[in-house]
Amino acid sequence: MKRFWKVAEAVETDGGYAIALDGRQVKTPARAELVVPTGALADAIVAEWSACGEDVDPRAMPLTGLANAAIDRIGPDKENFAAGIASYGEADLTCYRAEGPEMLIRRQAESWNALLAWARRRYDVDFTCQTGIMHVPQPEETVRKLGHAVATLDPFQLAGLSQLVTIGGSLVAGLAVLEELMPAEAAWEAVSLDERWQLEQWGDDAEARAALDARRSDFLAAARFLGLLN
Repeated sequence: MKRFWKVAEAVETDGGYAIALDGRQVKTPARAELVVPTGALADAIVAEWSACGEDVDPRAMPLTGLANAAIDRIGPDKENFAAGIASYGEADLTCYRAEGPEMLIRRQAESWNALLAWARRRYDVDFTCQTGIMHVPQPEETVRKLGHAVATLDPFQLAGLSQLVTIGGSLVAGLAVLEELMPAEAAWEAVSLDERWQLEQWGDDAEARAALDARRSDFLAAARFLGLLN
């Protein structure tokens, strides 16, 4: 799409804040009105549209994309979408530990034990951890309570959380960012620990580094999106 507008702006409406281009309200891909719940998020989305060059690149507009997803994909089927995110709690990244070497074992423990301890206190749950990658069932009560925590979120919160969880593989880390327990960068360091370890051991492969950097960018964008909802 070519840029066709001169001025992007946020417009307060009864349902929140709309985005307008030269006075015409922006629509989502499904042709719904692009209305977001906070002025802060609306202003950030306006900044994305204002920064567009002659050719519009959707990849450079992550907040707009997440808002579109909240409205078009999640809102019409919130219950099932939330259940899909909650299912990550049945096999959370932080519950699967390396068999070695000792340095990696220590790093995982330092990074992931604190996350699990927070989740235990916050949701009154427990976790089963093991060495290796074979699936280990989590306690039914843990799965139920984490599922309830996710189900209570609104479509915009679910949009941001979904991206954090699917990129990082950890529902616990995603919830920690959502609830502002830890900064987004620290959460990224936790969920990308294994991949960064591999790069350290085998050398910095350009392709692998580029893929990791792209995932980091998407992870941090989702965290920013959640922060702008408050």
